This record gives sequence, structure tokens and C-alpha cells, in this order.
Amino acid sequence: MYEEKSFCKKKKTFSSFFFICRFSLLLLNLEEYYFEQHMANHIINKDCRDERKIRGSLKICSKSIIFEPDEKIQPIIKVSCPLYRASHLDKLGDQAAMITAILQSRLARTSFDKNRFQNVSETLHMECEAEMVTPLVTNPGHVCITDANLYFQPLNGYPKPVVHIMMHNVRRIYKRRHGLMPLGLEVFCTENDLCSDIYLKFYNSQDRDELYFYIATYLENHITEQTAESYMLQWQRGHISNYQYLLHLNNLADRSCNDLSQYPVFPWIIADYSSSELDLTKPETFRDLSKPVGALNKERLERLLTRYREMPEPKFMYGSHYSSPGYVLFYLVRVAPEYMLCLQNGKFDHADRTFNSIAETWKNCLDGATDFKEVSSQKLLEVTLPDYPDDFLQKSQNALESQYVSEHLHEWIDLIFGYKQKGREAIAAHNVFHPLTYEGGVDLNSIMDPNEKVALLTQILEFGQTPKQLFTTPHPRRIIPKFKSLRTSSHNVSIDESPVSPSEESFEDLTEESITLAWNNIALSSCLILPGDATVISSSWDNHIYFYSVAFGRRQDTLMGHDDAVSKICWHDNRLYSASWDSTVKVCMLATLLLILMVFIKVNTINLNAANAMLVSGTKEGTISIWDVTTATMLHQLSCHSGTVYAAAFSPDSRHLLSTGEDGCFKVIDVQTGMLISSMASEQPQRCFKWDGHSVLSGSQSGELLVWDLFAGKVIERIKGHTGAVTCMWMNEQCSSIITGGEDKQIMFWKLQY
Repeated sequence: MYEEKSFCKKKKTFSSFFFICRFSLLLLNLEEYYFEQHMANHIINKDCRDERKIRGSLKICSKSIIFEPDEKIQPIIKVSCPLYRASHLDKLGDQAAMITAILQSRLARTSFDKNRFQNVSETLHMECEAEMVTPLVTNPGHVCITDANLYFQPLNGYPKPVVHIMMHNVRRIYKRRHGLMPLGLEVFCTENDLCSDIYLKFYNSQDRDELYFYIATYLENHITEQTAESYMLQWQRGHISNYQYLLHLNNLADRSCNDLSQYPVFPWIIADYSSSELDLTKPETFRDLSKPVGALNKERLERLLTRYREMPEPKFMYGSHYSSPGYVLFYLVRVAPEYMLCLQNGKFDHADRTFNSIAETWKNCLDGATDFKEVSSQKLLEVTLPDYPDDFLQKSQNALESQYVSEHLHEWIDLIFGYKQKGREAIAAHNVFHPLTYEGGVDLNSIMDPNEKVALLTQILEFGQTPKQLFTTPHPRRIIPKFKSLRTSSHNVSIDESPVSPSEESFEDLTEESITLAWNNIALSSCLILPGDATVISSSWDNHIYFYSVAFGRRQDTLMGHDDAVSKICWHDNRLYSASWDSTVKVCMLATLLLILMVFIKVNTINLNAANAMLVSGTKEGTISIWDVTTATMLHQLSCHSGTVYAAAFSPDSRHLLSTGEDGCFKVIDVQTGMLISSMASEQPQRCFKWDGHSVLSGSQSGELLVWDLFAGKVIERIKGHTGAVTCMWMNEQCSSIITGGEDKQIMFWKLQY
């Protein structure tokens, strides 16, 4: 029998919530499981003569028992399980180990009920044990996949006996980290939504990967898998909005609405909450997206940096994270109050610490010494909006899609999903959080002490987690629809920002297809477009050569090019020349191998002379080789650079050869004798170049374009170009138009005007 008086405080706290929702898994503690229920009576003895029975159901859980009365006016009663006191399992690790053993025993004694199949003709592919994940709750059971449906049957039959998803409705699947471990899988039946149809956590990664394989195999013929790079290119070209792009990046980075420790992250955009009108044309209206929130206030940042310098390893700048369950529920307390009650043991936070003003919240993010969101004491009613409240949501959306944000969003992505998330770049950007928040920060499987493991897991789940890193190089800007032009005279080159008129030559069609087709899902090493502009060929670091149809926007063919990365390709007279790190240069015609030139060192670049009779190859070790293609013989070979040869090319009359390398030097070679004629040092490596036998236009490691006078041995003009190295360059036969590509994944178009 239960004593009602021992639950008086609980009734006061929970009653208003339970009258509406009744039993919920949110009543359970962290890492607690609901096993089964039985019909029962709650017997109340006021004295020996007055006995009262209340009918209901008794829920057996791993850390408590819960009685749910049939009468809705009666409160639910929860009693902590006395098992731990009886067995003296005082430590969290011992409790967790025993609960896990009980759970695994119960799962092992049961299996998926095949009578729950939607059709008797369904073919079973696999069955395993897993847990369905919802905010703050995991529910154990059995997963089953057939040729037609995905099923989950909860061990306790709650909230319904079986959850099932028809395979033909599935649109997206993502592997997830759960508690920083690769055990999650999330399934979506929608194209553009943050909320999934089911989130599953498995007990080992093998089961997760096998189920993913079956679903992915089914989807192969139905859905095109998208990567961060493919979404990035769509965003760059304006095919998807800023909101859609951030939504996709969150999904790819393991952010999920079902996991409050990895909830989707969006940036603060607006910094002006005091004006009567929101002016989206003024830069000061917006927050600086190049800095994390913690670095926006200079005075606060200085205090944090002082503490950081004095801190022993491992160091971190911020003692709290920008996304944690507590902060998520701070904003969602009115949308999902039940989550706040669960997280805070049945109590709402103090009114002073509850979300009630957007302006005050933003001010506290800027000025607060910590991330506790203290506001002025007042009666908690509705959220106070800025002075432009009538269309605040619409204006917030407009701000996210504004030109300013479109031009600077890549800077915020670098911080949250990109190369400034970790390492030296993160330190320089003042973007360092606690080590436990990062992927790979701790290996829970390597921790043998169960108490330490439970403590770490609790800290990870409650403190928040940094998104998975999606980009390791600077994220490119959104493409602005205008051309940059080079205006040349006899002595200098300068940038003309005026757009090219419609009557001038345009490369927009070519680059549209090149970006969409050639860069989609590949790490390119080089590419070219065949005569007729119908086919793009790209070489890749994955050893393959790909052929794309421009008209149909899809891959036509794939050629297994080499035994190692394909570093460079050239085309002439229906012949494809390819260089590789497998130390060979191959010549193919209609996918038929005609010739192999053995270099014996990893080949990084190749080029043909104007008559296509000679070929030059440059290696990773600095060697230059000159070949007679017609006879397949090597004419000359010399050690030319200390380090990788980045580019080499013949002069228009084929009498000389120019090369540049990792050592930052230009070398000029006499083709007939194979002798080094001259050497010219530059301040930094030049990654690519074009030349006319006298003047050279080169792309540097820093992203600048440099114009050189080879005879004088000096730079005559510097032009600001890319963010990061210029990796490739194309020039038309008239030397009037140039296209450059860089590590920033930007393509720039230049026009030379005399």
C-alpha cells in the first residue's frame, strides 16, 4: 500500500501538468527506463474502518514505480524504487550497470512480433535492439526492417504498440552521434523539415550501419544523396535560401530536434532592438557574424582571455556552451513546458531567469559575465518584443535573407560548422569551448570505471555539444551576380568593378554547369570542357576520371584512371592525357589506353605544347621531365625545384619551358638543351600561371594575382583575388578573358581591357 501523505509536495508540483497529459516518459529520471505496467489498486487507509481503493495502472520503471489512477482528477504518484537502498548500490556507475543488465535481459527474452507486419508477404531483412529517442527520453525496444516498412516495437508498448514507416515515404536518412558516440540514425519523410519521423539509438554501431545500408539501398533509385558541398554550391548560386542552407547544415552536423544536447543552431542576426523601424540596409542593424557571441563585447573578451591565458591545459575560453538543453528550453518554455518540468524536477525556473524579453536576452548575451540569462525582476507574462512588433517574425525572416547576411553568413558557418571550429584557427577566432563538447573529445568506450563514464555522459548531455565539423577550409562567400574585370595598359593592371555589359563575352553558362556538375560530391583535382561544350571531364583525388553531360546534368561515364590520385588532365585530338601520384602519365583514346609514360615519381602536373608534340610533367619531388609524345621518349629530365612542382608550361614557340613550385621559385628551361636558363624567387609559392613568353600572370598561395616581367625579374602589379590559394587558371586564346579558381571554392571571371 502507498501512503498518500508522502506525496503531498509532489501533487502540488505536478498536478496541473498531470491533469492534462497524465503519464508520460518525461516523468522518468535521466537514463531511466519504463519496462511494463500492471493493473492495480491504490489502497488508502485513513483509519482501520475507512479504506478506499483507487483503480489504475502500476508502471514498473528502472528507478521508480509510478501509479496512474483511472480517474483523471486523481494525481499520478511516483515512488523512488527502494532496490538501490536495499542492495547498497550507492554509486551511479553501479546503478547504471545493473539497469543495463536488467534491460538487456528483458530485450533478450523478447523479439519483434511479426504479426504486426502490415502485409503477410513482407520479407524480413534484419531485426535488432535499439531505443527510440525523443527529447530528454529514450525508449527501448526492437527494430525491424522489411522490403516495405521500417518498424519499431517499444518494449513497454508505449506510446503505442508499434511505430511503422513505409519505405516509399522515406526521403532522407542521417547517421547521428548520440552522447558523442556513433550510435544514432534519424529518418525523415519530408524534404525540408527539422523534425524527423523517427530517431533511433542503437547499442552498437554495426547494427546502426546495417540498418542504414538497407534503407540507403532502397533509396538509391529514388533519392539523390546530398552532401555539405552540394548544398553549399546550391546556396552559392542562390538556388536555396539562407534558412534552407542552415537547416541542411544542421542536419548534416548531427543536430536534431529530438536531442536537446544537439539542438539545431541558428545565429543571432539582429543587433538593433531599440529602433522603431528595422532598417535592413544598414550594417549596424546586424550582429558581426565573423565573431562568436562571446567575442562581440571587447571588455568581456579581454577578461575571458586573461582567464584563458592563466588556465592550465586543457584550456577553454567559455565555461558554458552556446547550445545546451537548458538554453534550448529557455527559449521553448512556452512551446514545450513539459520539457522544462522534466529537466528541473517538476519545477519551472524563477521568473527572473525565464525568457520574457528579446532585447534583454540579446543585451545579456553581449554583456553577461556568464551565459546565465538574468533579467530584471517582473511578473512573468508574455515575451516583450521590440518596438516593431506587428511583423516581428516576418522582419526576422527578412533579416536572415537580407543582402548583408547573405554576404557574411559564410563567416558564421566557419565558426560553427567550419575550419574555425577547432585548432589554431578556433583559438585565433576566440572560439574555444570545453573539450568535452567536441567530437572526439572523449572516448567513452575506453573508460572502464562505470562511475566516471556515467558522470562524463551526464556532463556531455547537460553541457551541450559542438556540431560535427563539416568544412576544413574557409567557406566561400555567396556568389554576387557581377563580374570583376582586369583593365590593362602597357605597364600595369588594375581592377575595374564595373559590370560587364550584356554585349561582352560571358562565361556564365559554362560556370553554372561546371559548378553544378563537376564539383558535386567530388574533391576535384582538375577539369576541362571538351570541344563542342557538351561534356565536362574532371579528374579526382579518388583515382577516377569522370565524364559529365552538360545538357542532361548527370554523369555519363567513370574511368578508373590510375592506382593513385589523378592530379591533372589535358585533352587534344580526342586523346586524354592524365597525370597521377602513381608515378605515371597515361594517354587514352575512347577509354582505350594508348600509352603509359613511366616517371617513377608522383606526378603532380602535366602540360602540352602548342603543337601537341611535346609534354612536360612535374613531380611531387621537384623533377621536371620533357617528353616527345609522338615517340613516347623522354627528351630531358632535371631536378628543378625543392618540393612539389605546381605548374609547368611551354612558351608559345615551344623554345622555353616555365615552371613554378613549392619552393616559391620560377624556373626557365631551354627545351632543346634541357638546360636551366634562369631562376627567379617570389615571396611565396605561385600555384598556377599563364604566360606569353615574356609576361606572366600567376596565382599565389595568398590568393593574389601577380603580373611579372620575366626579363626584369620583378612583379609589376598585384591584384586582390581569392581568400586562400589560387589553385587553377584558364585563359582564352586571345588572352582577353581569364577564369580563376581557388581554395575558397570561388570561381572568378576577369576581363582584360587594353
